[in-house]
Amino acid sequence: MGSVVLMVLLAAIGAFGPLPSFEEIEDPRSNSASQIFSSDGELLGKFYTENRVHIRYEQLSPTLVNALVATEDERFFRHSGVDSKALARSVLSLGRAGGGSTLTQQLAKMMFHRPPSNFFLRVLQKFKEWVIAARLERQYTKEEIIAMYLNQFDFLYQAVGIHSAARIYFGSNPDQLRVEQAAVLVGMAKNPSLFNPVRFPEQAQSRRNVVFAQMERNGFLTKQERDSLSALPLEIQFSREGHDEGIAPYFREYLRAELKKWIDANPKPDGSKYNLYTDGLRIYSTVDARMQRAAEEAVRSHVSNLQSVYEKTEGKRAGAPFNRLSKQQIEDLLDQAEKRTPRYKTLSKLKVSKDSIRKAFDTPIPMRVFHWAGDRDTLMSPRDSIRYYKRFYQTGLISVDPQTGFIKAWVGGIDFKHFKYDHVKTGKRQVGSTFKPFVYATAIRQKHYSPCMRVPNVRVCIEKGMFGLLEPWCPENSENKYGGAVTLKQGLAQSLNTITAYLMRQIGPEAVVRLARDLGVESEIPKQPSIALGSVDMSVYELAGAYTAFANQGVYTQPIAITRIEDRDGVVLESFDPETREVMSAEDAYVITSLLKGVTESGTGGRLRYTGGGYANNVVTGYPYGFKNPIAGKTGTTQNNSDGWFIGMVPNLITAVWTGCEDRSAHFRNTYYGQGATTALPIWALFMRGCYADPKIGLSQGDFARPDKPISIHLDCSTYVDPETTGTDEIDF
Repeated sequence: MGSVVLMVLLAAIGAFGPLPSFEEIEDPRSNSASQIFSSDGELLGKFYTENRVHIRYEQLSPTLVNALVATEDERFFRHSGVDSKALARSVLSLGRAGGGSTLTQQLAKMMFHRPPSNFFLRVLQKFKEWVIAARLERQYTKEEIIAMYLNQFDFLYQAVGIHSAARIYFGSNPDQLRVEQAAVLVGMAKNPSLFNPVRFPEQAQSRRNVVFAQMERNGFLTKQERDSLSALPLEIQFSREGHDEGIAPYFREYLRAELKKWIDANPKPDGSKYNLYTDGLRIYSTVDARMQRAAEEAVRSHVSNLQSVYEKTEGKRAGAPFNRLSKQQIEDLLDQAEKRTPRYKTLSKLKVSKDSIRKAFDTPIPMRVFHWAGDRDTLMSPRDSIRYYKRFYQTGLISVDPQTGFIKAWVGGIDFKHFKYDHVKTGKRQVGSTFKPFVYATAIRQKHYSPCMRVPNVRVCIEKGMFGLLEPWCPENSENKYGGAVTLKQGLAQSLNTITAYLMRQIGPEAVVRLARDLGVESEIPKQPSIALGSVDMSVYELAGAYTAFANQGVYTQPIAITRIEDRDGVVLESFDPETREVMSAEDAYVITSLLKGVTESGTGGRLRYTGGGYANNVVTGYPYGFKNPIAGKTGTTQNNSDGWFIGMVPNLITAVWTGCEDRSAHFRNTYYGQGATTALPIWALFMRGCYADPKIGLSQGDFARPDKPISIHLDCSTYVDPETTGTDEIDF
């Protein structure tokens, strides 16, 4: 016994190597994952080196604590770090009766040591663990030691600590674990690999029942309770927590970039930088998890069906999925895509010859590819896989509260694991007719036009030399339909290019560009009349943000994603508010909203109102929609149907949706299928229907608020009289 005491004393003075400092024992917290929370309190995801979230003793289920103590350290609350009885039993049995390690010693082993490389070093390490355990017992309460132990333990599958383990194995939290669930996790403490419930369910169940027996032995269960619990089958709800899994992955990836910028601009008090992956930051986002799920389900439901129609109508033709490209143009396009792949960049960095690289890309290899019916294992060359992925219809969706700027939902693509590119913020595509409201808004601001003003529906040409053009600009209507006179409201509802061209002729492109800038659009916009029809490329994020002024009485509200950031102790590091500015009067904004309501009442978005009928091939999933509440919106379809858009607004939510393939040369040839009203509008409709199904979300079904002051612009077209008689002949400029 004296020799044992001597060895402990030698370990205490560092004879067997350095021990942790007092500061390390005082604050032994290891790497903590940063957590992202939704506005409705749900954990959206984490950024981590180790998937660990530290929790307090009060956050543990009493059943979990009882199971742990009964199984791993029966006298935990009666010893001071080293259990002399258990140690003596272990020595007398030469280790066959267990190692005699207390929970505190196991904690010391987990926290402060790498596995020893041989038996001798393991013996020395054991003495050091006793010293560390004694120090831990002096520094912490028993409850704190239990919490620290459960926070440190690695439960496999990136489930470091009990918080992650409860979520990954049971979709629960540590304070909600039932006794049979707690017993499975406690059973893993003996050997997590051997008693892994995913790989070895029978062994895990057997070990779980041993935990029940220990709980009965220590008075935490009656025999009847033990027998009933032991008869239960092993049930787990296993789900990984990698970045590809879970909801809102594109949004979380956007947050990663934004948080890195914040970290660079906001050092710690000591001047060092926060670490997003180890400092346990708590990020409170604006996204509503319920709305996010509704958005992802709407995308999955409609785009999977849309893809099926696309394959039937476009997939079999020569050159698919590309339209109007020569064989050489297709090869050039694939070459460029090939050079952007990690595989190509790696081979180039290794100085592999071009011929060898081409051979590598042309040689079929086993791979797992995306399919709407589920990922498929196949044999395909990397080059063919590039072409395969370019045939998929993609989407970008963002929902914003126009009053607060809070982003409520964000879907950047159809599948983050296979398609990392974000089509909400990063991607920019031609916006088509969704740009027309900017032209109308500029005209109403400048000219005070009434939506009831009638304009001849005839071709309008802006002559050569105007605005620096080399040729006259003479846009045509879809299907070349002209004649008669229409109101501005009808012109926007039916998306008539002639009416928008007429307004552009009155106001000029410079004024439209200025308004777009005031509305938060940062993308390049040339000062040319053709922008009136949406020839510019913009992001879904920009477009949704710009529309906030229409629904918010003329005040632009910049979309924001985060409300506050806290450190691991709950100290608020920064709170965030959106940038706002008045861009137009409340009256002008209300008039624009009234115009946009006409789109869904009798225009290109009118199918939102239909209560019967259907479309061929069931391309509009869930049709009919039968919305009856006030909705403002705008469809958009670009040349050759490469891009389909819909922006829909209710008083407290704006949702912008884009659809299209990765390359603009891949698209529906038929406008019936390729228009925004068919490709994008149904996603909006399904999303809104999902949100309205949950009254707790609080989505408005009322009308847009009228300005407090009287409206001077005439909105009742049944009583409106044009101040000037407008003929029906072609306008002469």
